[in-house]
Amino acid sequence: MACRSILALPAAGLGFFFSAWILMICLGWRNEDIGIEDFGYVTSMYVTLVLWVVMAPAVAVMARAQMTPLIVRTRRGRIIDVD
Repeated sequence: MACRSILALPAAGLGFFFSAWILMICLGWRNEDIGIEDFGYVTSMYVTLVLWVVMAPAVAVMARAQMTPLIVRTRRGRIIDVD
């Protein structure tokens, strides 16, 4: 369990740089078809950072919603756990 938390930050860093590289390759390959200018790795890193900052809270909320069980409270105070 502790090993997973120790390796999470380096894995996220590698995932970030790999995502930026993939974005640069994929959009650079199709830039004429899409109608955008060619851009470098630094611009791809900025775009990836913005995407990660926007998507990370949404992914965290979805993951937390799946982990917590749904609890229904009845009128008489009994708690029913619904799976």
